[in-house]
Amino acid sequence: MRIDQLLASHYSRKEMKQALAKGQILVDGKAARKLSQNVDTDLQKVIIQGQPAPASKHHYWLLHKPRGVVTANRDAHHATVFDSLASCDWNPDLYALGRLDRDTSGLLLLTDNGPLGYQLLHPDAHVSKTYQVVVNGPLHSDLPALFATGIIFENGYQCRPSQLTILESSAKQSRALIELAEGKFHQVKKMFLAVGVKVISLSRVQFGPFKLNQTLPYGAYRGLTAQEKQALIQILEESR
Repeated sequence: MRIDQLLASHYSRKEMKQALAKGQILVDGKAARKLSQNVDTDLQKVIIQGQPAPASKHHYWLLHKPRGVVTANRDAHHATVFDSLASCDWNPDLYALGRLDRDTSGLLLLTDNGPLGYQLLHPDAHVSKTYQVVVNGPLHSDLPALFATGIIFENGYQCRPSQLTILESSAKQSRALIELAEGKFHQVKKMFLAVGVKVISLSRVQFGPFKLNQTLPYGAYRGLTAQEKQALIQILEESR
């Protein structure tokens, strides 16, 4: 939430500007530079004129999305990722950061912090995403170098450089990890089609600082660890 939005119910715009100019708005002990700075009082200590700012009350959940459910708030024909949440953890402002296709599993961050989502998903942020991929053919040893230079689609579009790590390769099936910092529609699937193989299984195992581990089963979710909260604070700091 932006500082001006956080304080709007308690301070006029003029009062906020005056407090900002005098260095009286502090975020974790540092003077805020602008009222548009994104903050979260659940993660940071926000002080204005010596008093704690009102609570922003944002929520964050890491979900292990199973295949077969859609990344949407509601769907007439399929279960959604929000159906996995207990009623006490759901609220209508929650949304998923970075959609996953119905046939794709993996890590999703659910939050009601809109500005944070905008920052993480903006193309200029270059937030990396890592996927575990299974394809229906061999992955040759020259492919990591090709992915590193940027795969080119049939329409001439050149992808940004990505990192391909081949885990195992055989004539019938291969497995790899791919890390990339952009998210075009069906991009991972199209990148492998461009080199002659089809993705038959896709799972996101990392999104920015958040990693999926084996202790979180399909369809389960959890709150953030202290380390993950610190990573979010760093992201918020970078928006200053």
